[in-house]
Amino acid sequence: MTTYIFNVLFAVIWVAITGSATLVNLVFGFFIATIALWIVRGEMGGPQYWLRVRRILSLLRLFLKELAMSAIRVAIMAFSPRLDLKPGIFAFPLTVDRDFEITLLANLITLTPGTLSVDVSADSKVLYVHALDCSDPEAARRDIADGFERKILEAFR
Repeated sequence: MTTYIFNVLFAVIWVAITGSATLVNLVFGFFIATIALWIVRGEMGGPQYWLRVRRILSLLRLFLKELAMSAIRVAIMAFSPRLDLKPGIFAFPLTVDRDFEITLLANLITLTPGTLSVDVSADSKVLYVHALDCSDPEAARRDIADGFERKILEAFR
């Protein structure tokens, strides 16, 4: 039953995305959704699927929280009369080892105000991060490891 609901939902999304609300397009969207759901049928409906969905939502919630908090910190830095910043680049040793996970971590860091992923080492073991305030690089490493990296490992392992 859940698969059928997803199938109808995806067909409606297909109609909305294509902008053509015709019966033929709805049937075509239903057909495409059926194929897509058949491809991922092993992942759908089991307890592991919903556990992964919860973990991905937890990662998203952490990102939104970090986004808001770092935006506030950067705004305070920008409007403070005395800029006491120590910008710098620090090396972050990676626990994640798959390309997807490294890319996701680098993008989450870059999308967070005040930090920017600069490069990944050739052996994919170290991520170089530029921080607007790098006065305590060890705390920044800990924040990334205990935050984004841990949530990525939970969600995609």
